[in-house]
Amino acid sequence: MDQSICFLAEEGTAKLIEFSPLRATDVRLPRGAAFVIANSCVEMNKAATSHYNIRVMECRLATKLLSKSKGLDWEKMSRLYDVQTKLGVSLEEMLTIVEEVLHPEPYSTEEICKCLGITPEELRSQILSQNTQDVSTFKLYQRAKHVYSEAARVLEFKKICNEAPANAIQLLGELMNQSYISCREMYECSCPELDRLVDICLQFGAIGSRLTGAGWGGCTVSMVPTDKLSTFLKNVKKAYYQTDIQRLALENNSLFATKPGRGALVFVEA
Repeated sequence: MDQSICFLAEEGTAKLIEFSPLRATDVRLPRGAAFVIANSCVEMNKAATSHYNIRVMECRLATKLLSKSKGLDWEKMSRLYDVQTKLGVSLEEMLTIVEEVLHPEPYSTEEICKCLGITPEELRSQILSQNTQDVSTFKLYQRAKHVYSEAARVLEFKKICNEAPANAIQLLGELMNQSYISCREMYECSCPELDRLVDICLQFGAIGSRLTGAGWGGCTVSMVPTDKLSTFLKNVKKAYYQTDIQRLALENNSLFATKPGRGALVFVEA
């Protein structure tokens, strides 16, 4: 996705990027608001931790349990998107199916094996990745619910931008806030510093704020009314960066307003 937007970006528009097949659709953003990037100054080494890999595996296992419950060839299914496509249903209908099929309590490896009709050895050798072999419980309901609801929010964001109602900015901000709550509570990819930074951004005038990227650190993106932008930046600097020596040292490169611009170009001499 990062590589795609680097080349496909156009000034003044966001992009809805899809990968099955690769498609990019312009999404014209409403006027009157700016996006502000704020670095939490926390980094998570994905290579040294298992958080990200476990989430991938939880989504894969949820895919297989949902597929089996609906009579699909679950052994060949690996993505939640595939279940929706095979069933030919909407994202909202998939959320209903998640509620019907999966339970909120974590699944043990034994329960997963029982649901799929396989042995623990088959689970480890045929499904689990090398770096999740020792994981004993998996949260399938939460991860599936996050993925489907997040996809639905993306489409709703595009719909609001296209229809451009009078309260579009407020509606988009609410979607961003819902997204963050889901990332924090259902996908569990936030961290205390991100939680604090989002709270500060909302406190000082952001209409919506959420983490961006893989999570467990990194940046937040906030939607801020343009007439409040200067005050917002000043207050966030004071509340988050100037209260910590390490963050203060990174302050100048950690908080800035931005807007969609043109992507990379290749200039060829005539």
